[in-house]
Amino acid sequence: MTRSAEDPLWVFAYGSLMWNPGFAVGETQPARLHGFHRAFCIYSEHYRGTPEKPGLILGLLAGGSCRGLAHRLPSDDYDAVRRYLWSREIENDGVYVERIRPIHLADGRVVPSLVYLADRAHRQFAGKLPLAEALKLMRQGTGATGTNMEYVRNTLAHLRELGLRDKGLEELARRA
Repeated sequence: MTRSAEDPLWVFAYGSLMWNPGFAVGETQPARLHGFHRAFCIYSEHYRGTPEKPGLILGLLAGGSCRGLAHRLPSDDYDAVRRYLWSREIENDGVYVERIRPIHLADGRVVPSLVYLADRAHRQFAGKLPLAEALKLMRQGTGATGTNMEYVRNTLAHLRELGLRDKGLEELARRA
């Protein structure tokens, strides 16, 4: 596979891709994705939970906007990084759909980016859960990459490093 001029050079990170992209990143910038918002809306049965005791992880849902990070994909290892992202975000649980959407970088550029949206048709799509149920899932979730609460704390910490606030995430962390 050879990279074409139309292939996106960026990936939008709004959860664990912020602190654990899994590939060498040459450039990272704060970014905003319009038309979608961050939400705990996916049951995690692998990374942050199990089928018997699922956790709850983030997805992007239609509406609003989401602030996070944009990582520039390396040109010298582009194909391997794309395969890695496909494996991580699509093949393992299949709870995301990969799309290309414009994102707004902190330096003023608007660039096409890989974006991983919650697949509303997937059996692990949880949608908006009552707070008590979301907290139960977050407290119990432990999977291949750690506890659900570590995931919540890491996401919150990285948003704070960017000077960003996510009141819903802060409330969940406070109550958990």
